[in-house]
Amino acid sequence: MERNLSVIVVAAGRGTRMGTQESKQFLELDGHPLFIRAIRAFERFEATAEIVVVTGAADVERCGRYIEEAGCKQVAAVVAGGAERQHSVYEGLKRVSAPWVMVHDGVRPFVRVEEIAACYGEMLSTGASVLAVPVKDTIKRVERTQDGGSGIIADTPDRSALWAIQTPQGFRTDDLRRAHERAAGEGFVGTDDSMLVERLGVPVSVTHGDYTNIKITTPEDLDYAEYRLLAERKGNKS
Repeated sequence: MERNLSVIVVAAGRGTRMGTQESKQFLELDGHPLFIRAIRAFERFEATAEIVVVTGAADVERCGRYIEEAGCKQVAAVVAGGAERQHSVYEGLKRVSAPWVMVHDGVRPFVRVEEIAACYGEMLSTGASVLAVPVKDTIKRVERTQDGGSGIIADTPDRSALWAIQTPQGFRTDDLRRAHERAAGEGFVGTDDSMLVERLGVPVSVTHGDYTNIKITTPEDLDYAEYRLLAERKGNKS
């Protein structure tokens, strides 16, 4: 398989919702920070040419030390991010060289090579793809009340058309750069990279992911991560 894929691992968040002083990407799972596990998944994928890790400006040296200790050989650079996730991804884009790029959250430690490969294949076929899973819960659109209450249900979207978007998200590198540059020029800040590419008019396809590919943002998520790790170990022994 041709090594034509650059990977940007975003590890620049903070632990606000986690309720810890430690940034969530540096919380340990199985003796290593969460983002190291994400890096290792992409190192096992045959098309990966390089990995660029984006972290906070104060954490660049620390992040590099973790990567060296873990023996992650495909990390080409560790760079400082920006004020928003979008700005951090763009800093990573400045350092990649392959024609295709995937962006992955450093706090999604359970992404599997099989899911990366599926998203990669769909990306090559359609030009852009994201991992996602169908929404299982009923979703309500809520409008806030004038008195500051919890709000009133405005409508109930058709659940069959709703998907929860994950990472990785994969694109032609040139398309993602153009999307970020346009967003910056217009002062637009999106919630994910797909949103920026969609604004170019580029269709983004969905690759069916797995519900276990969770983003670690709360203490409950970390509890689940530890449970998943135990389940993996039991599975390997059986």
